[in-house]
Amino acid sequence: MAAPLTVGVFGASGNQGGSVAMALLKDGTFKVRAITRNPRKKEVKELKRLGAEIVKADLDNEKSLFDALKDVYGVFLVTDYWEYMDIDREVQQGKRVADISSHFGVKHIVFSGLENVKKLTNGKLDVPHFDGKGQIEDYFRELGSPMTCVRMPGYFENFLDVLKPVKSDKGYYVLDIPMGGVPMDGMSVKDLGGVVLAILKSPEKYIGKEIGLSTDRLTIEEYAAVMSQHTGKTIRDSKISAKDYEEQNFPGVQELTKMFQFYLKQPHRNKDLTLMLNPKAQSFEEWMSKNKNAFMND
Repeated sequence: MAAPLTVGVFGASGNQGGSVAMALLKDGTFKVRAITRNPRKKEVKELKRLGAEIVKADLDNEKSLFDALKDVYGVFLVTDYWEYMDIDREVQQGKRVADISSHFGVKHIVFSGLENVKKLTNGKLDVPHFDGKGQIEDYFRELGSPMTCVRMPGYFENFLDVLKPVKSDKGYYVLDIPMGGVPMDGMSVKDLGGVVLAILKSPEKYIGKEIGLSTDRLTIEEYAAVMSQHTGKTIRDSKISAKDYEEQNFPGVQELTKMFQFYLKQPHRNKDLTLMLNPKAQSFEEWMSKNKNAFMND
C-alpha cells in the first residue's frame, strides 16, 4: 500500500493554517507538513504530537521555502497582509511559493485568496488585503499552476474582536458595521479545514476553480438579533454610515471601510457548496451557541 501523500500547510500556527492542519491530521488521508516560522509555539507542538512533520520556514526566505516544499504533493497557502500591512511584500511572498511549487511540480495548491477589488472596480475601490491576494491568484494562473482558490467571507470570530459590539450611552450594545440592510456572508475560520480537506481529496473537480465560501448570509440586524438571543444582552444594528465609520479612530479603519463598500456589491460566496464540502460547518446560530460565554464579559 502506497504511503500517504504529503501536504505542506503554511501558517500552521495561525487560524486558517491551523484549521487545515487539524482537519488533515484527523482525517488521515494525507501526511501533514506543518510549515511555520516558530516551531516552539504551543499550537505547533500540538500538531507535532498529533503526527505532523514540523518544518521551519519563512515566506520571505527563499531557501527555507525550497526545503519546506521539497517532495510535497500539495500545498495550502495563506498569506497575511495585516502582519506588515505591505501589499508588495505579501505579493512577493505568494509569488515565491508559486515559483517554488512550480519548480517542484506540486500537484495541487489550495490558495486562500480574495478578489482583486482595485481591478474589479477599475480603481474606484482599493482594498489592499484583498487586492494582494488577487494578484497572487493571477500569478498562479499565469504559471499554469494546479490551483484551487478558496475565498473566505468575514470570520464569525471577528465579532469577538474588531467587529465586537460596543456599549452605547443608552446602555444597550450596537454593531457598528456599515452594511445598511445588505446581507453579509460569514463563516467560522475553524470550519475552513474541512473544506480544504474535501478539495484536496477531489482534485479533478476543483483544480482551476475559485470557490467563495459562506455558511450564513445575514443582515447586521439579523446578526445582532442572534447575538442578543444567545447573550441575553440587547444588541442592535447601529446603522452607521460608511462616512461615520471611516471617521472612527482605530488602525485599519479606512481599509475596513472600503472592504464593507465591496461587500455591498455582494461578491460571490456559495453557501450550498461550502456546506457540501464541509457538512459540519457551523451556521452563525450554531457558532453563537458554542461561543456565547466568550462573547462579552463586561
